[in-house]
Amino acid sequence: MRHSLLLATLLCAGAVQATDADRVGEVSTAFKLFGPNHKIVIEAFDDPRIKGVTCYLARPKTGGIKGGLGLAEDPSHATLSCHQVGPITLQTKLKESEEVFDVSTSLVFKEQRVVRFYDAKRNALVYLTYSTKLVDGSYKSAVSAVPIMPWG
Repeated sequence: MRHSLLLATLLCAGAVQATDADRVGEVSTAFKLFGPNHKIVIEAFDDPRIKGVTCYLARPKTGGIKGGLGLAEDPSHATLSCHQVGPITLQTKLKESEEVFDVSTSLVFKEQRVVRFYDAKRNALVYLTYSTKLVDGSYKSAVSAVPIMPWG
């Protein structure tokens, strides 16, 4: 058990954690008499290895007593929008895929992840977000692409 936790920690070491994301805003989606309301939060994070790209992740956050105590499991869907916000220079060869963001969405074993791919044929960065929990036979996912364009 400890070895698998250590391996998971090492594999995720390059990814931005939710604590490194900036909370842009949130909206309440359902009133809860006890504890915080259910909501959708919007977080912004910069690609940790490629300057000039910012991604915005909107994801549900469960409220109520369990949500307030951090014991609730958040729903498995999210949306993602990534944009060029400055000059992009690819200084090193990119891995085929690389995790760039990770946030825990339950007490154990469920996360919302963002992985970057490089589409050399189209000179674009492609970002995929998905939940690590299988829901109704498939993973919930969303994708966003950033064409690498001259800046300024």
